[in-house]
Amino acid sequence: MPRLSNKGLQMPESPIRKLVPFAEAAKKLGRTVYHLNIGQPDIKTPEIALNAVKNSTIDVLAYSRSEGSEVYRSKIANYYKSHNLHVDADDIIVTTGGSEALLFAMGSITDPGDEVIIPEPFYANYNGFATASGVKVVPVVSKFEDNFALPPIEEFEKLITPKTKAILICNPGNPTGYLYTEDEMAKLSAIVKEHDLFLISDEVYREFAYDGLQHHSVLKDDTLKDNAIVIDSVSKRYSMCGARIGCIVSRNKNLIQTALKFAQARLSPPTLAQIASEAALETPQSYFDDVKSEYTDRRNTLVSELEKIEGVKVAKPKGAFYCIAQLPVDNAEDFARWILEDFHHNNETIMVAPAAGFYSSKGMGKNEVRIAYVLKEADLVRAAEILKVALEEYPN
Repeated sequence: MPRLSNKGLQMPESPIRKLVPFAEAAKKLGRTVYHLNIGQPDIKTPEIALNAVKNSTIDVLAYSRSEGSEVYRSKIANYYKSHNLHVDADDIIVTTGGSEALLFAMGSITDPGDEVIIPEPFYANYNGFATASGVKVVPVVSKFEDNFALPPIEEFEKLITPKTKAILICNPGNPTGYLYTEDEMAKLSAIVKEHDLFLISDEVYREFAYDGLQHHSVLKDDTLKDNAIVIDSVSKRYSMCGARIGCIVSRNKNLIQTALKFAQARLSPPTLAQIASEAALETPQSYFDDVKSEYTDRRNTLVSELEKIEGVKVAKPKGAFYCIAQLPVDNAEDFARWILEDFHHNNETIMVAPAAGFYSSKGMGKNEVRIAYVLKEADLVRAAEILKVALEEYPN
């Protein structure tokens, strides 16, 4: 039998999706499953984006430019300028989701064996993107007790080697919901400039900052012009996960020219989805105000309900729409599978994402789960009730 690649064999499973077969089996038994495992918003996609596709008059669904249509990139640049972030259309490459933007970034700045430092827990697919690129993830632990704040900058200093190419952050964070402060961003800026590294900032949840707090983009710092790379996406901002449109943004011209070669190799991003995404940029501010208010209420409800459950601890998120909860179990993955396979409460159960898959360090997060509060408040209350009963009945 032909041998598979070591790279393929080492590709990690998604902690978000690996339990899907068990959820599907539960549904076939007639059970309702509350999906807290995946960041798929139930917020409606803006009508203006859907109508742009419905009303399109194109006769041939042709390729677009490899970097994305010039009109769309110009409008993205205007979006950033409206947030006081000054980039031009030529600083942007449209990608097939934020995932491809991350792959382009990894491919453009690293060689096999190079290292990227990432505060953990982090978005699980960073492990996959690194493996696909032959890159070593070097984790620096952010602590549950500190609400997953940026680790002391001295901890980053200890990890920098001649093979270090970048520091990668998610701001606001997936899976933690942590929002980096202006002071923390300044510290990261200083260290990447001192050591001549890239600072990759995954900012797909930029609009979701709560409690009057502000998001601080790496693009704000003009002194980071050559170091900063932003990863962005329409998926969460406009509830358009299925569009698969993102972008890589940098004022480093050499970086963009290099990433463009990767974009040319995959030909072009999806044409219809670009039409929808371009139209979505006309979404009024009232949409985002309503969405932020809705997620704030959902966060408050979920955290309040989780804190009522004996033995459960939860870190309060400041952005995005996820939280990390510690459960009174030894193995959260076993528990998450058990509640799908062997448990139900009035024919209902829940699906969560075991948090160990969001760490690179072995043994970390084994009693933690990531919960996405993308359901209506009443459903979140019910899901917390099911979790409480499940913990009481869990045999392990």
